[in-house]
Amino acid sequence: MSDGSNGRRPPYGAVLCDVDNVIRTFDSSRLQTLERVAGIAEGTTQKVAFAQETVEPLLLGEITSQEWAEAIAEGLAGLVAEQQVAYDLALALIESPFHADEEVVALLRRARVRVPLVLVSNAALELESDLDSMGLSDLADHVVNSARVGLAKPDPRIYRLAAELAGTPPERCLFVDDGEDNVEAAAALGMRAVHFREPADLERALAPLFA
Repeated sequence: MSDGSNGRRPPYGAVLCDVDNVIRTFDSSRLQTLERVAGIAEGTTQKVAFAQETVEPLLLGEITSQEWAEAIAEGLAGLVAEQQVAYDLALALIESPFHADEEVVALLRRARVRVPLVLVSNAALELESDLDSMGLSDLADHVVNSARVGLAKPDPRIYRLAAELAGTPPERCLFVDDGEDNVEAAAALGMRAVHFREPADLERALAPLFA
């Protein structure tokens, strides 16, 4: 990998980056429509789905996405009139269309010219195929998928695993994530941690690499 650095040591030895809500964005419009029809508040399905006791087995690879949908529907059962409605809401969530943020992808591809890039995601087993469907199977040097390694952020072990795959000490890693708890856990390991809200946050964090 050519770093284009003219011999200068990069300010970071590796970039570790989250996937969902950083690289990948979801379209929840169909889910929101179904929630309105069902007479429940917008965001209710996500609140049920991402409750720790419901989503953690998925993120640790202990259940499939189909089993997750069934757990979501069960959690919604007391909030909607019919079980089929609850299941339809669950499916609308897990089947939400998604796309890559091209600005973020371009920044990460540029960064990877200089240093290794590792994707670190709390995700289901489909993550790798989803990346492929977005044309991103070649984006990173490694993908650390919680469902495959049996560890999920903010467990410090998943950060150490990502740093090890990058061949870089944690304190030389730049970590980017939209979750505040995940960012704080990375910082506790000595990583330069960035709370992602918009592509400009990533651009500012990567600027020293491009100087």
